[in-house]
Amino acid sequence: MAVPISQAWTVATYVLGQKLRGRKRYPLVLMLEPLFRCNLACEGCGKIQFPDHILKKRVSAEKALAAAEECGAPIVSIAGGEPLIHPEIEQIVDGLIKQGRYIYLCTNALLLERALKKFKPHKQLTFSVHMDGLKEEHDRSVSRDGTFDIALKAIKKAVDMGFRVTTNTTLFNNADPDRVHEFFDKMMETGVESMMTSPGYPYEKAPEQEIFLERNRTKVLFKKILGGAKKEWRFNHSPNFLAILKGDIEYDCTPWGNPTYNVFGWQKPCYLLGDGYTKTFKQLMETTEWARFGQHGTDERCKDCMVHCGYEASAVDDSFSLGGAIRMWKASKNMHKPVTFTDEEEHLYAQLRADAKKREEAKAGASACCSSSKDMTSGRDELIAQMDRGQADLKVSADGADR
Repeated sequence: MAVPISQAWTVATYVLGQKLRGRKRYPLVLMLEPLFRCNLACEGCGKIQFPDHILKKRVSAEKALAAAEECGAPIVSIAGGEPLIHPEIEQIVDGLIKQGRYIYLCTNALLLERALKKFKPHKQLTFSVHMDGLKEEHDRSVSRDGTFDIALKAIKKAVDMGFRVTTNTTLFNNADPDRVHEFFDKMMETGVESMMTSPGYPYEKAPEQEIFLERNRTKVLFKKILGGAKKEWRFNHSPNFLAILKGDIEYDCTPWGNPTYNVFGWQKPCYLLGDGYTKTFKQLMETTEWARFGQHGTDERCKDCMVHCGYEASAVDDSFSLGGAIRMWKASKNMHKPVTFTDEEEHLYAQLRADAKKREEAKAGASACCSSSKDMTSGRDELIAQMDRGQADLKVSADGADR
């Protein structure tokens, strides 16, 4: 089983409770971003474009815990930015555990091995390590050489110490299914509990714009990657979500399923789009024009999105209906069966690979990887030194830092 029985039971009873109360819209996972600052400059990231005075802001532990209580979601994904940079990350984690929530602390793992001594293994705490493929693909994606090896070493250390560890992989239009399969095998060999994967969302301000997938290409690529999945591969996803990625099931987005709280407040409408902020979770739910978003909405930014933070909640919600339960049974049954491709799908996939090859050839001769983040003021080595020295710029006071 990909998650502990206690976690599955907590989520199941929570969802059933919402349905019995007749609530159509309810949060499943709180996306908590206590800071935007990071020690990497990933090519597909839409957070690193903020100016320095914003990158120095943080959500205090008090505000973070209050947001979790206000939202009420049983699961909290602590993202960012790099959460391990936050000077109160231990207090945030401890407080969420006391609230009874299950935590996925998302990290690029550059600081993880060093930070493990701050935490204790607990069934409610999982380190979700950002790994975008094998060494070549991952280091290129995060724009820094050596990150794969550092992260892999930290994962093994965390597993050996008894921590729950998952991986979180974002795939773009240059993904090679065979290499992804090798990556899945390697992650399972390290002893991680499970894996998460998702197509990248086309952030307008991401450093690299040519890597994002269109919706039809997403389906054919993930059909190549997930079709006939090995039984050894454990995914931290609903089978229905994996079926969405392959184009076997169609759902609309559930943007309220993963609400976001960060240094500006409650982000409208979702983790990926920033159309303003509200002071309270209630205001977010009541003032957001939800009908605008998703595949049935009018917002053009949603047309190619198939990201897990929008569609996982849709899959989970549906699985608690009779039809959804049947769909989940079929998806689970068919997950490991070989798949067939239509001529149209094969042609689309061939175009996808050809376009990726052209882009790679166009970049040949340029610096392969990673000068962009080596000289950043938020680089790994300087961050470690600052943490040791207790520099003030990493410890902005809560006054005015949460808005």
